[in-house]
Amino acid sequence: MNHAQQAAKPETHGYHLGIAEAGKCFALKGDHREALRHYREAIRLAVSSAAPEVFFRHYCQCVLESLELTGQFGEVIEYCEKADAYYEQIGAQRKLHGRDHASILERLGMIYAKQGEREAAIASLEKARTLAGSERLALTEQVYGWLRRGMVPDVARLTAAQRKHQYFTVRAEQVDARRARPLAADSGANRRGSNPFDISD
Repeated sequence: MNHAQQAAKPETHGYHLGIAEAGKCFALKGDHREALRHYREAIRLAVSSAAPEVFFRHYCQCVLESLELTGQFGEVIEYCEKADAYYEQIGAQRKLHGRDHASILERLGMIYAKQGEREAAIASLEKARTLAGSERLALTEQVYGWLRRGMVPDVARLTAAQRKHQYFTVRAEQVDARRARPLAADSGANRRGSNPFDISD
């Protein structure tokens, strides 16, 4: 890699970070359609520029949050199940993998709980608890306890618990609007219902 390419890397990363930040601003305003459009473009740029994996993981987390908050549970479940299978295949090669795997299962358990699928929720949260080990997941512990006691928390109560335990990454105090780089207005190509993880154009 020459000096020009090395210099371009931070600039490129700053660009997709700015697009993702704009997506977060839209999400905080409740415009998750625009948020998803921005996250999708940030993922595409991160992949095409061979950005460190941490960017891709973070942007995917933002996508999952917007999907969850708009009730698109099927897509979240599909992603989480694939991620669970992937982590099962590679094993806990690093401590980070174990934490990521546990958080994926926590998310899956929360979605099942929101859908009223008690047994599936308990199974996912139990697995998350095992993977977390001594690094307890406070939200998992609370919701797992509710379900084991036979409680049936509704979506509002579950979402309130998520906010209490800072489950959502996209929070006002974590977003810097000054870094946001909004995309041009949507031409209609990014329709509601398109796969937000599809970065092929």
